[in-house]
Amino acid sequence: MKTLAKLPVTIVTGFLGSGKTTLLRHMLDNAQGRRIAVIVNEFGELGIDGEILKQCSIGCTEEEANGRVYELANGCLCCTVQEEFFPVMRELVARRGDLDHILIETSGLALPKPLVQAFQWPEIRSACTVDAVITVVDSPAVAAGTFAAFPDQVDAQRKLDPNLDHESPLHELFADQLASADLVILNKSDLISAEDLARVRLEVAEELPPAVKIIEASSGRLPLDVLIGLGAGSEEHIDGRHSHHDHHHEGEDDHDHDAFDSISIDLPQADEALLLDALTQLVVQHGILRVKGFAAIPNKPMRLLIQGVGTRFDKHFDRAWGADEARITRLVLIGQELDAAGLEAQLRAALSV
Repeated sequence: MKTLAKLPVTIVTGFLGSGKTTLLRHMLDNAQGRRIAVIVNEFGELGIDGEILKQCSIGCTEEEANGRVYELANGCLCCTVQEEFFPVMRELVARRGDLDHILIETSGLALPKPLVQAFQWPEIRSACTVDAVITVVDSPAVAAGTFAAFPDQVDAQRKLDPNLDHESPLHELFADQLASADLVILNKSDLISAEDLARVRLEVAEELPPAVKIIEASSGRLPLDVLIGLGAGSEEHIDGRHSHHDHHHEGEDDHDHDAFDSISIDLPQADEALLLDALTQLVVQHGILRVKGFAAIPNKPMRLLIQGVGTRFDKHFDRAWGADEARITRLVLIGQELDAAGLEAQLRAALSV
């Protein structure tokens, strides 16, 4: 009987808004025939990131694309490995003869070290290896000294996590994401000057072992051969990577994320400008951390994909509506103590629907 080689796994981490999903989309679009499974881990129960990634099906059928994307509803992979993560990995291990690679996108707050340590478990270790941990850095944010594009919102998320030191600067969480890295991508490098980029590179390098490579990118556009096939075997040496977060997990089992609300709102077709204005107002008034979803725009044959971090919204038409598909607007709003009925009523009033 042929012995299957270990299935390589790439873990992509980085702050909210750094460009993780864009990087994964690029990797899938350039898979060159590789059979890749994706585990998406984000705040929100509907897995809008999964919706984005399912578009990158590389010519396969919709059923095949859906079968490749596993969406974990809880926002922190590092602390749910015994819940959702393990069954998903067990299923992928059972199918590893049909796969060439696994990609895992962590949430903006998930620390990679405990996740990498999960690959030391015998049932996973015998079948999989961590090819690399890739940390995506928001270069303009580091140059500005904020480390995240919207530091107040990232910090607000962090303060809701009882297992993190709320008094330490955000820099420590940034350093912890770098602590497990086998490859660091200085993303959005085209948005800052050469002098600032050099300064960011030096600052990041101070947090890394000399062997860890640092590369620059714009929108995650890098050759796939640079991103996979690194053979780092991260699970073998992760215990020697020290982070500020280490002591918080010793003897602790509870990790309460109930303080986060993730609500879904379905609306009819909506004017694009009115919708974006209304969402911006909601973010400002209610402290919404993240907006994801898609919209049906009158007289447009294609679906408008929307992603919002703070008051910054990215949007593009991603695909045509299916002939039998209901043309609705579906949004996921993520924040703290959100009033679902009130937010939906405010949106409907703003859109007059």
